[in-house]
Order: sequence, then C-alpha cells, then structure tokens
Amino acid sequence: MITNFDLYRWKKAGMTNLGVNKLLKFFHRYDKKISLRQMGQVAQLKSIPNFIEQYKNQDVSKLREEYKIYPSFSLLDEIYPERLKEIYNPPVLLFYQGDIRLLKTPKLAFVGSRQASSQGIKAVQKIVTELNQNFTIVSGLAKGIDTASHLSAIKNKIPTIAVIGTGLDIFYPLENRKIQEYLAKNQLILSEYSVGEKPLRYHFPERNRIIAGLSHGVVVIEAKLRSGSLITCERALEEGRDIFAVPGNIADGFSDGCNHLIQQGAKLIYQAQDILEEYLYD
Repeated sequence: MITNFDLYRWKKAGMTNLGVNKLLKFFHRYDKKISLRQMGQVAQLKSIPNFIEQYKNQDVSKLREEYKIYPSFSLLDEIYPERLKEIYNPPVLLFYQGDIRLLKTPKLAFVGSRQASSQGIKAVQKIVTELNQNFTIVSGLAKGIDTASHLSAIKNKIPTIAVIGTGLDIFYPLENRKIQEYLAKNQLILSEYSVGEKPLRYHFPERNRIIAGLSHGVVVIEAKLRSGSLITCERALEEGRDIFAVPGNIADGFSDGCNHLIQQGAKLIYQAQDILEEYLYD
C-alpha cells in the first residue's frame, strides 16, 4: 500500500511531481510491486540511475522526522479538493498550516502586480469587501495585490488561503512574516515544497497552477502583459475556470494584461456583484 511518506521519499530522491502522478496512475491501474528501475521508467525520469542512488542513500529516519514537521495530505486522501484533482499535474502532496476545513469552501483567486498602485489596492479592498463572505479568498502571499487580498479578507473576516512557493518554514517576502504567521494560526497556508525549500524562480509558476486549480474563478487586478498573473490565468483557462479582470489605465501599462484578457473574453468587472451573478443567480 502506497503511503503519503512514500510520495515524499520519491520526490526527495529526485522524482518530479509529474513523474509521481504517472506512477500513481500506474499503481492504480495495475496494483503490483515493481523495482526502482521500473518506477523510474514509468515516471519517465531523465536519470534513472541517479534516482535509484538517491533513493537507496536516503536516511529514512531523518527523512521521516523532516516529513512530520508539518501535517500534509495527498491525492490519496479524501480531504484533497476535487477541483484541484482535475488539473494537469496536480500536486501529489501538500503541506499545510491552519484550518484545513477551508478546503471545502467555495474559493476565488486574486492575482495581480507585485508593484501594485494605490488604485489597485483600493480595487482589491472594494471587491473583497463586497464579496461578503461568499467565497474564501485564495492568493499567493506575494507583495502587492496578493498581500492586499489577504489583508482585505482578514479585515472583513473572510476566510483566506495562501499558496506559497517555499517550504512552510520560509518567509517570502520577509516583510510578510507576520501575515504568514497569522494565516498559519487563523486561516490556511498550503505548499507543495518541503521544509527548507527556498523561493526558487520556477516554484512560482508551479504555485500558480495550484491557486487556479483550487478556485472557481480568478480575479486579475493590475497585471502587465508579461507577468505571473497572466500565467495563472493561462492555467485557469486550461482548466475551465472563469477569468474576471478589472480594467485599467491604457497609458501606464500597469493593466495591459487585464485589458488584454478582457479583449480575449474575460469578464470585465468593477464590483463584486459582477462576479456573484455568475455563481449565485444561475
């Protein structure tokens, strides 16, 4: 029987999340034991010998202690959100801090610029306040729009979930440490990264698929044409999620991504009612 710790060991030995997903599908279909080499072949690893060597050299006791620092759940658990299961390459294992019951609530993602203007922050505050607890707010705890989204949710006593691109013991950005600590105690923080994993560049596009996957729709505020926010929207569109965009000034370029999304069919919004009518009044 495969356990969550098995998933952790495979990843720590160098198996990619996509590789673990392929392996889980294999075991679900065939339900039989296979060798480490065969596992590497099923997972389509680039270097099977390297995986085997790392796996065999693991200090299992130390690894188990590290794994237990934070609670986790996996694709094997009932608590795993159905919407997240539907996406391409869903995270096989997620560590968390806080109230895991928030996973069962309807969720709306907020994304946007890290260099948010005062107008962008006011737009976040307006929309989150008007949502009036109909959704749990999901964002990435980055600077700018993400931070404004979490803070607006807290101020209005609306549940919020932060999906971060580091281990749960890492604070990034550092100035958000107090917010992260508050969310860990009173809301919910999720990460697919283990203890000590730093904010590497490729972690954030990976994190974005989780933000989009958890949510019914994505609200975009102040996004440039080339930005992580648009990557999140691309992931969301691929998975059939709704995209809501707040239009912006055409002269400064800060909202060119939002304006482009509207041009491509995203719903233009300027109040929460524009979102709620898509879900509450069908």
